[in-house]
Amino acid sequence: MNSYFRLFAAALTLCLAISSLSQAQGRRMDVDEPGYEPKADEEQLPPEFQRQLVFFRSTEAPGTVVVNTSERFLYLVQPNSVALRYGIGIGGQCADLIGLRHIASMVEWPAWEAPRDTLTQKLAQSGTPAGAPGNPLGARVLELDDNRSRIHGTNAPKTIGTDVAFGCIRLVNDDIIDLYGRVRVGTPVLVN
Repeated sequence: MNSYFRLFAAALTLCLAISSLSQAQGRRMDVDEPGYEPKADEEQLPPEFQRQLVFFRSTEAPGTVVVNTSERFLYLVQPNSVALRYGIGIGGQCADLIGLRHIASMVEWPAWEAPRDTLTQKLAQSGTPAGAPGNPLGARVLELDDNRSRIHGTNAPKTIGTDVAFGCIRLVNDDIIDLYGRVRVGTPVLVN
């Protein structure tokens, strides 16, 4: 009887571990790896998160960026009820961001520093990959006017469509490069 109990307890523990792993993969993925350069096939997003033109009814002017944090999409409003839609991931730094902001500055290949409260031995040993594909901030950064929020790239494409511990509003590098070329300082960014 005792061995049956141990077997049951082991099976229950395994089921709970699998359930926790499934939940982590479904919503929260803390997988930023400074210095990691994703391969081309890793940059391929699921179809729903790939950049595409979509029907988008809005009262916002063409050129406005609209971020829907709950759906994990960023829209660049175009004329005639159309928008260019990008899949995004949401970092903890922007989990509570809401309202109208504006792009305050734009940076190509920004410098990255590990958050002070998370500076582990691994991060300290990996160095800071500024201006390189392994940079966790990605290829471009659009700083918003609240001095704490940003739209940026990522070297962790699997985080698109998820919540992550660090960063803000993230896109794959090809998408942030595309968006960077379509906006300018002063562009309105509506986050809801």
